[in-house]
Amino acid sequence: MNKTYAILGAILICLGIILGAFGAHSLKDILTLDELNSFEVGVRYQMYHGITMLILGLNAKQISLNLNYFLGFTIGTILFSFSIYALCADRAIGIDLSFLGPVTPIGGGILILTWVYLIIQISKAKTNN
Repeated sequence: MNKTYAILGAILICLGIILGAFGAHSLKDILTLDELNSFEVGVRYQMYHGITMLILGLNAKQISLNLNYFLGFTIGTILFSFSIYALCADRAIGIDLSFLGPVTPIGGGILILTWVYLIIQISKAKTNN
């Protein structure tokens, strides 16, 4: 087990649950339906990658892991999900955060590249059966 990676994954999951509940209960009267749907996409992707990091961290001995996976998933999730949260909130808080618009696809690209890297590493791995 890699404790640091597992804890980081669990933190992302916990924050995802908190943000999801906040969005569903506190933001439903503040955000438009489109903004709320976008916010939920950010939460969903944060949860997916938190769960992925938790699983990889708990199975670090069975899987040959390096820092690249966790940097990719962490940075990608922060850029992708948190830029969505900010973009959804900008109208409600009265601050123009539209400059963060390009950050979302950059975060998504990092997530995609990290998944491709993981797929390549898995395909190269030797199996026991």
